[in-house]
Amino acid sequence: MPQHKRRIKLIQPQLQFKLISAFVGMSALALTLQFLLFTSSLTELASELPEDGAALIERVPGHVQRILLVSFLVLLPLTFCVGVLITFRIAGPLYRFEVYLKQVIRGERPPDCRLRSGDELLGLCELINQATAPLRVQEAAEQSSSNDMTVESLEARAATPLEVDRAA
Repeated sequence: MPQHKRRIKLIQPQLQFKLISAFVGMSALALTLQFLLFTSSLTELASELPEDGAALIERVPGHVQRILLVSFLVLLPLTFCVGVLITFRIAGPLYRFEVYLKQVIRGERPPDCRLRSGDELLGLCELINQATAPLRVQEAAEQSSSNDMTVESLEARAATPLEVDRAA
């Protein structure tokens, strides 16, 4: 079965945005903590300077804020993009499972559930296949018996005209 590249990156937007928001929130929290620690450390060092320590203390917050702003502007969008790429490897399989199980509920007998290479939740996919295997076996048996009945009825139909011809 050929592997197709997923065109839609936000296959389950609600789930993916929740996960991405958690990633972005953790990154923002880490950057804020880094800002506070960096400012505290520089202020402490500036206070220990024999001369111009006060001038350095006045200039540190502006410079550190600029560094924090640049970090936010670079890292948060990057975190968002990486979050999208990571979450579609989870959200895609979940979407596939949902579609597959809806097919089963409608009475269809889909073939084994397959995932793309690189997707997560392969173990769950295999478990779903094992759970639905009896349905596929049952369908194969029903098709086999219906094919046997069809062959028997065709043989009966074919035998009937011959018997009529022989009787005449």
